Amino acid sequence: MKLYNKINLLLFLCILGTSCEEFVEVEVPAHQLPVSVVFENEATARSAMLGIYYQLFRSSAFSNGHTSSVTALAGLSAGTLTPVDATNTVFTEFLQHEVLPQNPNNLNLWSSAYHTVYMVNSFLEGLEASDSLPEELASHLRGEALFIRGFTYFYLRQLYGKVPLILTSDYRLNASAASNTLEEIHTQILADLQTAENLLPEAYTQQERTYVNRYGAKALLARIALYDENWQLALQYSNEVITQSALYGLEENLDEVFLANSQEAIWQISPLGGGNTTTNTHEWTIFSSAFPQLRLTDGFETNFETGDLRKHFWLEQHPENNTYRPSKYKAGNNSSAITEYSMVFRLAEQYFIRAEAQAHLSSMPAAIADLDHIRERAGIPLIAQTQPNITTEAFLTLLLEERQRELFAEWGQRWLDLWRTQQAASVFSDSTLWEPTDELYPIPEKERIKNPNLTQNPGY
Repeated sequence: MKLYNKINLLLFLCILGTSCEEFVEVEVPAHQLPVSVVFENEATARSAMLGIYYQLFRSSAFSNGHTSSVTALAGLSAGTLTPVDATNTVFTEFLQHEVLPQNPNNLNLWSSAYHTVYMVNSFLEGLEASDSLPEELASHLRGEALFIRGFTYFYLRQLYGKVPLILTSDYRLNASAASNTLEEIHTQILADLQTAENLLPEAYTQQERTYVNRYGAKALLARIALYDENWQLALQYSNEVITQSALYGLEENLDEVFLANSQEAIWQISPLGGGNTTTNTHEWTIFSSAFPQLRLTDGFETNFETGDLRKHFWLEQHPENNTYRPSKYKAGNNSSAITEYSMVFRLAEQYFIRAEAQAHLSSMPAAIADLDHIRERAGIPLIAQTQPNITTEAFLTLLLEERQRELFAEWGQRWLDLWRTQQAASVFSDSTLWEPTDELYPIPEKERIKNPNLTQNPGY
């Protein structure tokens, strides 16, 4: 960490404030290292990778859990979250599915995702050009970088549809890149993640779950297979993660799920990326601080069954206006050591994926057993006891409801569920503003001005 702060690698100038266009023109300052030097030894190469992880919290708005993150904006779109300040039009555009191409938070989400892609591409090119690193280390680092690129493009594709597939750091080529087809993007995502799966180790670097491992790649591949309705592959990948009982397990205490390196965590993002004074997640800041910006939509608390522990542990009622807000992160901002990391992938989702896949494969007892793992921890009646003969259709409806209760305010899970199951139109049927084209966000206007080859999504 200290090494990264001192070096301020040229590789990350584009992220840290110098625009990509300027990056092409500037000379290497005396206090910074050129990319060729970054990959001369193990210490600087690892520091460069650590820098990418840190940027996912520090300046990558799409991933840092703050006001332009997937968690915030897709949570608004799903109707799970609502602005504390009802006059905040930047937020209400997402809530009402009337996002304008000029929306600044939408621009932040898009541009930060592409900054992440640019940073990874720079890293991969420097790694490829180096012959100084041990082969095992180089493969490990390449796997981490490819995973982050595949992960980033997964969200770009889900939120925007057809986007430019950028695989180089050459700004002159990237500046005029046209959008690729959904199939081309999907193929690249799978290629990156499958390669990462093979290159990444099973163990966590320094036993920190802020570094992605092989099962992080499998977890995302399981989700993609589910979205593709490839039930057998979704079952395979989720099962490979769930059966790693030495690494993963559902935390019995719901207050411990979102702690740093919890047994349930598959991949997390550390607040260390925000600097030495930052000890809390951005999710805590926007939901639970003294000046929250987002809260739960009125009536969300009624989704929970009587006695559901998730309502008790993960919802906080405001004492003055009786509204509720997410309370999964509780540490706050203090001078002590960091106790919570921002959760990206956790084991509960893998149980949902395996349950849904098994239901579609007509393995209902196994599907019920997986969903009952989640319900048992929540302290509510088991399906095996109350509805042992539940139909597949009824089970899948219940499963989506359980996903909403379990995964709310986490990476737009509800919005993506509505999108993939084609239920958004029925859920928002009472809204006179809803149109089918609202499932995708607009390409930011500023990006289209800079690059005329970018076509706008339908409806905008």
